[in-house]
Amino acid sequence: MLHRHPILGLLTTVYLAFVGWVTLGPQPLDESNSGFIFKMLRVLDRYEATAWINYNTLEFSANVAMFFPIGLFLVLLFGRRLWWLAMALGCGITVVIETAQLFIPGRVSDPRDLVANSAGAILGVLIGLLLTARKARQLREAKAARAAQAARPPRARSMAGSTR
Repeated sequence: MLHRHPILGLLTTVYLAFVGWVTLGPQPLDESNSGFIFKMLRVLDRYEATAWINYNTLEFSANVAMFFPIGLFLVLLFGRRLWWLAMALGCGITVVIETAQLFIPGRVSDPRDLVANSAGAILGVLIGLLLTARKARQLREAKAARAAQAARPPRARSMAGSTR
């Protein structure tokens, strides 16, 4: 798998390392009340159309977004037939992260993170399946055409190749 897709394998490894750094680092990013996230929330709160966006909504959405690429990369790496493995691994990664956070000072393990991270990974797998569906159908049709061609008797094959 990695030998067939070395760049995708490397990209997946780098992204997983980034997620590990963000989720297992010694403390959450931007926790101060004057940080970028809280400034952005204050701006969003000024407008009626975006006032519904609060810290919990933003955090949940960020967790979904962070795990989306994991599901996408895994389904591309493993292939369409192993979509279930990509989903299971994406959900398993979040279980490992949330369990590890129980033992890291300054980190908080939250069941909502399990839901958000798993949803992101599953969504990534589903989008990956959608993005590769057309190519997979083309490959199946080409394989079926080759099988039909090979199943013909030798004389019928040679006559099918002539233009007379």
